[in-house]
Amino acid sequence: MPSARLSLAYYLLPICLAAFGGCCFAADKPAKKLIEFGWDEPDTAFMRVHVAEMEKTPFDGTVFHIKGDAQWKAWGTTAIKEADVRAAVEDLKATRFTRFTDNFLRVNTAPAKLDWFDDHSVVLANVRLLARAAKDGGCKGVLFDTEQYEGQLFDYAKQRDAKTKSWDEYAAQVRRRGREVMEAYQAGYPDVTIFLTFGYALPYQEASYDLKKRAAAHYGLLAPFLDGMVDAAKGKTRVVDGYEQSYGYKDVTRIPKAYEQMSKGVRPFVGADFKRYGEVFSFGFGVWMDYDWRKKGWDARDTSKNFYTPEQFERTVAAALETADEYVWIYTETPKWWSAEGVPVKLPEAYDAALRRAATAAEGKKL
Repeated sequence: MPSARLSLAYYLLPICLAAFGGCCFAADKPAKKLIEFGWDEPDTAFMRVHVAEMEKTPFDGTVFHIKGDAQWKAWGTTAIKEADVRAAVEDLKATRFTRFTDNFLRVNTAPAKLDWFDDHSVVLANVRLLARAAKDGGCKGVLFDTEQYEGQLFDYAKQRDAKTKSWDEYAAQVRRRGREVMEAYQAGYPDVTIFLTFGYALPYQEASYDLKKRAAAHYGLLAPFLDGMVDAAKGKTRVVDGYEQSYGYKDVTRIPKAYEQMSKGVRPFVGADFKRYGEVFSFGFGVWMDYDWRKKGWDARDTSKNFYTPEQFERTVAAALETADEYVWIYTETPKWWSAEGVPVKLPEAYDAALRRAATAAEGKKL
C-alpha cells in the first residue's frame, strides 16, 4: 500500500508537469517553511527574552508586532514616528535568532477611516517607516494584513463616493494607491517579501468567478490594489498569497486545486501583466489548527473531539507544504505555542509532533 506522501506526489505530478512545461526542478525552488501566526503573536520584547524557547518549536519564523498600537494606526492620518519603532528595532538586533530565519512584521490596513481619493501621504510614510524597521531588524519582510477590521477599504459599495463615482473610477484610483504602497514598501526595504493572508483568489471567489460581479464583492477592490502592487514590484520583491481560505481543508485534494486557482484560475481578475504576476507572486497556504473552535470546540485532552485530530492536521499540513511554493502558516487562537511562562498553553504534544513529521516529510530533514 503506497504511503500518504507517495499518493500525494502521484496526485500532484501531473499538475506540476503541466505548470512547468513538463519539468520539475526541486533544486531551483526555495526550501519549504512553516510560519506561526496566531493569537500568541509576540512583540519584539517578548522575542528578545523568549527566542530560545520559541526556536524549539517546528517553525522557521513568526509574525510579530511592535509593542503599542503602531500596527493599528498605520493606515490612517496619524503619523508613526521613528521613536515609536526604535526600541523594536533594537530588540530585533539584539535577539539571537538561529532557526527563525523568516520573521514578518505585521502591518494592518487599519483604521482605514479615509477614502481612496483622500491624501494618503501619511499612510505611505508609515508603510515606508515600518518596512525600514523590518529591514533594519533583519526580518524577512512584512505581513501585510489587508483584512477589513475597521474601515471597509475594498468594498466598493461602502466607499464614500460610490454613488457618484463608478467602479472603474474607484478601481483606477485603488490601483494607483497599490503602486504607491508598493513603492513605499520598497523604499523602506528593497527586495522586500510581503506576506498577504489572501490575494486575488478571494475577490475571485466572492464574485462567483464573474468579472462583472466584482463591484458587489466584499473584497472586490483588492484585485486592482494588487494590480498596482504588481505594477510597481521590482528587483527581488516578492508577494506571498497566504490563501487563508485553506484554513479548514481536511480534504487534501482541495489544496492542489487551490494552487491551480491562485496560479492560473484568477487570470481574468488580474489586471496587471499576468506573466509579471507569476514572477512576483508566491503561493502558499494557511491552516487553522483549532479551526472554528467557538462552534466546534477545542479539547486539549481528548484530541479526537477536535476539528483537526493530530493525524488530520499532519495530513493537511504535509499536503500544503508539498504544494506551496515556499510558505505555509499555522494559525491558532486557543492553543499557544509559547507564553510568558516559557511553555505552550492548551497545546497537546501530539500536534507539535504532527507538525514536525509534516515538515520532515516535506523537506526530508529532522527538526
